[in-house]
Amino acid sequence: MAGLKQVLTIAGSDSGGGAGIQADLKAMSANGVFGMSAITAITAQNTRAVTAAYDLPTSLIEAQIDAIFEDFEVSAVKTGMLSSSDIVRVVARKLAFYAVENLVVDPVMISKSGYDLLQADAIESVKRDLIPLARLVTPNLPEAERLTGQPIRTTEEAKAAARAIHGLGASSVLINGGHRLDERATDILFDGSRFTIFPGEYIATSNTHGTGCTYASAIAAQLALGASLVDAIGAAKSYITEAIRHSLAIGHGHGPTDHFFAMRR
Repeated sequence: MAGLKQVLTIAGSDSGGGAGIQADLKAMSANGVFGMSAITAITAQNTRAVTAAYDLPTSLIEAQIDAIFEDFEVSAVKTGMLSSSDIVRVVARKLAFYAVENLVVDPVMISKSGYDLLQADAIESVKRDLIPLARLVTPNLPEAERLTGQPIRTTEEAKAAARAIHGLGASSVLINGGHRLDERATDILFDGSRFTIFPGEYIATSNTHGTGCTYASAIAAQLALGASLVDAIGAAKSYITEAIRHSLAIGHGHGPTDHFFAMRR
């Protein structure tokens, strides 16, 4: 299909299919782009827990990224689970080498079930090596707290966190407010000069596995399609809201969102 935009996700694999690479590719397809992947880690995972994880060798991760860029026209890149400092550094080096402009960094740190997906020493690598390359960083509240070392309970504290993360070198920061107590489901974008507020509808469901992956991937897809950052986030937020509204009660824990809800209506 001529003109089909191509987007790369660099992240871990979720054997349960609700998050990680699997969610990224589904969200990208649903948002009208061709998704490609470089897998960083393999997890044994379902809706209830991550029971094991294995990091792929950095040489293989690097080879995957090279294979994509040597053959495809990559319009955007989204990163997810980069579990070790070595992986963060090699991914950052390759993204800098290929001069990626539309880079969406989802700083994945912990699973819904509480499994650490980012080693403690790798957080500094994310801050030093990866975030300065990003057009957009999309932390949820727990991730923003780890990046800043500050608790976030209010909108003003979320804004302060966005400023602090922007200070690490990112072009823009989107604080995902799904967990926030005072304005639930409202997201805050800071571009270095002003804030843009994206109010949302809070949907009461436990089936939210993979929402961060899905949201960031939808944003990357919209950027690849040529949308402005604000419009890309707006379209992606509408998409993730409906994916949560039509979430799937499958498995026995936190079920996944429905990436293809529009097809099943």
